[in-house]
Amino acid sequence: MKPLDSNTTKGAVEARFIDVHCHCLPGLDDGPPDVPAALTLCRALAADRIATVVATPHQLGRYDGRYDARMIRQAVTQLNDLLDEARIPLSILPGADIRIDERIEDMVRSDEIVTVADGKRYLLLELPHEVFIDPEMLLARLTEGGLCGVITHPERHMFLAERPQYVRRWVSYRPCLQITAGSFLGGFGRRSQEAAWAFLKEPLPLVVATDAHDTAGRAPCMSQAYQLLRRYVGRDEADILCMENPRRLVAGEALVSLNVE
Repeated sequence: MKPLDSNTTKGAVEARFIDVHCHCLPGLDDGPPDVPAALTLCRALAADRIATVVATPHQLGRYDGRYDARMIRQAVTQLNDLLDEARIPLSILPGADIRIDERIEDMVRSDEIVTVADGKRYLLLELPHEVFIDPEMLLARLTEGGLCGVITHPERHMFLAERPQYVRRWVSYRPCLQITAGSFLGGFGRRSQEAAWAFLKEPLPLVVATDAHDTAGRAPCMSQAYQLLRRYVGRDEADILCMENPRRLVAGEALVSLNVE
């Protein structure tokens, strides 16, 4: 699959998006360091035609023990209040970007980590960057417990980017693959770009999200990615990736699969 050049994405976008992976809470992780930076990012998200954002600060991994579900929910409430005061048309929901860990099942039950929109069905799972740890056993246990894993940015993981077909091993557990919007545009390099397009052909549900952290190197670009996807795979498939499956993740509903040749 050869992606189109990103210059083809120019033009108006009428869609309104839900972003299910975004580091927008001030001062919690490697997202905005303070309130002014968080508001700047939120303005950029709204300008990118995003209406709803799932705030997903990192949990576990190198952030283990830094903050719990209560702190995340409190930060979400505070940011929503600030957005109302600043008249920024954006709604924030709680979530987390969770480094895979053998404790996850117990921590979900004890309400220490946050599922997507607090829905208790989907949770974002981040693989370690340095090595590949196969999440198959965790995905199996989560499925048994009525949960579904969402593997974040697999196209940016060296092992999976070079072997996108590897995810077929997980098909019986029906995890979702979350592809970063910027990857389709080449924002994370050629290998991640090619992998992002390759994952569209794999037999798992997919969703596109910004994984935005700031307005510089990790700025939101959902509108541009959506336009590119519309041109390459068609409007229906682009809507599934950027609107319908994000909505279903937040609502806790079953996800729709693509039909890309």
